[in-house]
Amino acid sequence: MNYSPLHTRLQDSTERFVTIRRNIHAEPELGQNTRETAALVIGLLEGWGYEVHTGVGGCGVVGVLRRGSGSKTLGLRADMDALPIVEKNGLPWASRREGLMHACGHDGHTATLLAAAEQLALHAEFDGTVNVIFQPDEEGLTGAKAMMDDGLFRRFPCDAVYAFHNMPGFPVGHAIIKSGGVMASSERVCITLTGRGGHGAMPERSIDPIPALASIISALQTVVSRNIGVNDSAVISIGKVHAGTAVNIIPETAMLELSVRTLDPQVREFVEQRIRGIVLGQAASFGVTAHIDYQLLAPVLVNTPAETQHMLEAAKRALGTANVLEQVSLKAMGSEDFAWMLHEVPGCYFGLGNGMGEFNGCSVHNDHYDFNDELIPLGAACWVALVEDYLR
Repeated sequence: MNYSPLHTRLQDSTERFVTIRRNIHAEPELGQNTRETAALVIGLLEGWGYEVHTGVGGCGVVGVLRRGSGSKTLGLRADMDALPIVEKNGLPWASRREGLMHACGHDGHTATLLAAAEQLALHAEFDGTVNVIFQPDEEGLTGAKAMMDDGLFRRFPCDAVYAFHNMPGFPVGHAIIKSGGVMASSERVCITLTGRGGHGAMPERSIDPIPALASIISALQTVVSRNIGVNDSAVISIGKVHAGTAVNIIPETAMLELSVRTLDPQVREFVEQRIRGIVLGQAASFGVTAHIDYQLLAPVLVNTPAETQHMLEAAKRALGTANVLEQVSLKAMGSEDFAWMLHEVPGCYFGLGNGMGEFNGCSVHNDHYDFNDELIPLGAACWVALVEDYLR
């Protein structure tokens, strides 16, 4: 496959960054506890002359690189955390930490941004400021918000911010770039129903929350099937249900927890209204009270049009026009906390094909998954092209 001269130039350093990627892969870290990965990032950025800021929102790292007198600023973000999965692919660089695994490619995202960071520091031509952002705890959907609450965009202003994710099942090096909503919001809904407990043989002396629970579960199934139009998307999954301690006791309380996903902010608001209405209405009809704890873990991830166009042009320069898939949908009901960054700053989140077949096409969050190292120079070329185009 023919790529750009920029990609060819980056291939000279690929072997080093493949080694870095595999070292990160072998020592995975969870959530906010990405101290060793952050230390590696810090040492490399300092060696390339970046102004490095540590401990941003926990273990977050920001490297600042300035060139010329331009006032424009650009943010590039990579996630660093792993997953609680036992790795089973038998690779030489497989996890050395039992029960932990880089099963989503964040090791590769980090290595790719590091490869771009070196190229930007040593060879790139631009006029402005680049902020390279290394974020912990994407999987827990708390890392981006923690960095922002610690003043990420106040301390390191960005006119736009970008991120990518590897995409198993797409040809390696093909970019999938679309504007609009591309990743779903994520909400956790915890519902507690309270009645009056009593003896199972005398239900008339109790107010049983379990029939109310069953009715709510049934009614919630109608939200997507009867209230959401064919051109919109929503998922309501009931993942936890709990009531009672013994077969002959009517419990005082019953609880259920939902996972709610939507791809449009207006649909998200509508679904929340319907869930609240169903729960409160059904609870009242059974004579129980309902408490609803509705938690927004991540908003809908929305790529802004102008910034998406910048990414399209940069990817075409880096990968070749034929390798940029403009007509392929990136929409997914999974969630990504980069959405919080795009909630505050315009930008774009895009996909890069991780490859096809049994190995490179293996799904993320699978115990046989591995990031495709061929993506490192390709992704880095996209980042460098974006910086040089955006900060001209």
